[in-house]
Amino acid sequence: MGRLAIPVLAVAIALGAGAASSAAPPKGLVCPNKASWQKLADRIKAPVYCPAWLPDPLVGTIGNRWNNINSVSPDRSYLESFVWQETGGGAAGGELHVNLRGYPGRTTIPICNEINTVNGKTHTVNVPCFADPSGTVRAPGIVATMYTVNQDADQWHVLLAWRHTGGLYTLSEHVAPPLDFDKVVAYLKQELNALVLIKPTA
Repeated sequence: MGRLAIPVLAVAIALGAGAASSAAPPKGLVCPNKASWQKLADRIKAPVYCPAWLPDPLVGTIGNRWNNINSVSPDRSYLESFVWQETGGGAAGGELHVNLRGYPGRTTIPICNEINTVNGKTHTVNVPCFADPSGTVRAPGIVATMYTVNQDADQWHVLLAWRHTGGLYTLSEHVAPPLDFDKVVAYLKQELNALVLIKPTA
């Protein structure tokens, strides 16, 4: 479970297309409804990353119609999920799904439970929530590792993970129509370059 069916060639092409480099940082980045992200930063007493750009029609405002998960755990880790879905055959169907996570006070990759079935018996094993590192992606102030085997809400996503001030942060996007792997990687680069760091109120 959680493994993307991505040919090795596709990964190589994507990395060769510039995953190790970054585009020029966008100018005039504006966090949509900064107050919603400031509230999150103050709640967890740690910095958070607000997405100034997400693929249309998504808008990175906590509490809006696209924000399907707004969750903070007792350890102060958070998950903000933004999703658009349209059912229907052919071009009418599709999904855009972007997750942003933060793990204040920890820099190690968390552990997830993976359910496996072997010889008709189901058992649970502990696995890293993010696995199969596949190069790096850079943005202003960020050097992120790309992971292509992910668990939990990031299953079937390509995920970028980086560290900042003693915390681990991630940005991921679902590989699903209308997007293929290469397009998801391209979107993730643009999203990473458009992150706005929001610090907690002193």
